[in-house]
Amino acid sequence: MTKVEAVVIRERVETVIDAVEEETGHVGVTVVEAIGHGQERGVTHEYRGRLFESRFLPKAVLTFVVPDAIAEAVVHAIVDAARSGNESGDGLVSSSPVQNVMHNRTGTSLEEGGASG
Repeated sequence: MTKVEAVVIRERVETVIDAVEEETGHVGVTVVEAIGHGQERGVTHEYRGRLFESRFLPKAVLTFVVPDAIAEAVVHAIVDAARSGNESGDGLVSSSPVQNVMHNRTGTSLEEGGASG
């Protein structure tokens, strides 16, 4: 099993989830709201003639636990769907192997059961 984590801008969350499902058939995801910044280091806003700096930008962290066979396809689907066309700030995707993934309700291994949950 592979855990694929993606940090994306909030406006792209539904687009990314839909793309992963359409391209790989995988439907299980966990979404956590987050704030942060990368190379863009935040943004500057002007309000009523005054400048305000927002160091942290709203993001979302999406976590997918998928069979190894589709992990690369999930990563590519995320990268394509998360791209906003902005110069920076679209987020990151990473993957790592995971072991002993179990369903809390049934106690069965995700690898044995086959169904995501």
